[in-house]
Amino acid sequence: MKEKLEALKVEAVAKLQEVNDPQALNDLRVKYLGKKGELTEVLRGMGGLSAEERPVIGQVANEVRGAIEAIITEKQELFQQQETQQRLQAEKVDVTLPGRSLPQGGIHPLSRVVQEIEDIFIGMGYQVAEGPEVETDYFNFEALNLPKNHPARDMQDSFYLTDDLLMRTQTSPVQVRTMQAKNGEAPVKIICPGKVFRRDDDDATHSFQFHQIEGLVIGDNIRMSDLKGTLQQFVKEMFGPATGIRLRPSFFPFTEPSVEVDVSCFKCGGEGCRLCKHTGWLEILGAGMVHPNVLRMGGYDPEKYTGFAFGMGVERIAMLKYGIDDIRYFYTNDMGFVKQFKGI
Repeated sequence: MKEKLEALKVEAVAKLQEVNDPQALNDLRVKYLGKKGELTEVLRGMGGLSAEERPVIGQVANEVRGAIEAIITEKQELFQQQETQQRLQAEKVDVTLPGRSLPQGGIHPLSRVVQEIEDIFIGMGYQVAEGPEVETDYFNFEALNLPKNHPARDMQDSFYLTDDLLMRTQTSPVQVRTMQAKNGEAPVKIICPGKVFRRDDDDATHSFQFHQIEGLVIGDNIRMSDLKGTLQQFVKEMFGPATGIRLRPSFFPFTEPSVEVDVSCFKCGGEGCRLCKHTGWLEILGAGMVHPNVLRMGGYDPEKYTGFAFGMGVERIAMLKYGIDDIRYFYTNDMGFVKQFKGI
């Protein structure tokens, strides 16, 4: 048996040294050291040996196994080094090549306008308030002096989810929620930016989804002159120091008195052009003194406190500011359109 083991060692070492690929190496490993390998078959005959022969043959068998395993390990390391070298050669990078420029995005014009408006009002001491886009009928209408069957509800054709839930048609519900959270404490000085939804046909100037920013101020002896001064400061910072405003009487259920606010055309300086339809003025927002009923439902005593509110469409402001003639450009994800505002 000792001779068989020595012969097996010589044969295995000779064949392993000639191997030149990992698969053939693994096949030889199984052939000699596997469960049904040749070394295992020889060792199964040890049962017929005497007690004196078994230690001697066992030592020889271990030496044979060790010699075979040593060569296999050496070959495996060699093949691993060769594979690594081949991979490095295949993945070699030419460091002299110019780098690839990565495309950089820009801030969407609507986001840019929202940020600019927020910065202006935060600079005047306002806080930013937010609320849910799915609202109850109470907060969206009733608490804003629009009870059931009020004809002014027809001005805002709504997306109702249930009899009581709808997609908010304005950000005014945030004002009501803020007032109620204040528990009648003054002052209140907030702006409310966010998405609003109204059933409308999409065209160049209308969309079923758009953005609003509304403002609310409540305190002692708040007057219409405070509203006018606030809006005058806003338009000067938004459109330029030469911009003026004018107030025209209007109607909103939640304010009394109510006004439409126009700004002098910042393109022609009020002389008249295509942008302002040769009137010299551009309508940008609605405003007014908070209606006593709205104050009362918000938890404030209208005999003690007064306030003003205003609301503007972000798309309208952006279209005027950047000379955009179609609201649909904001939502088509046209890279050519968005890139125009990069770096502004």
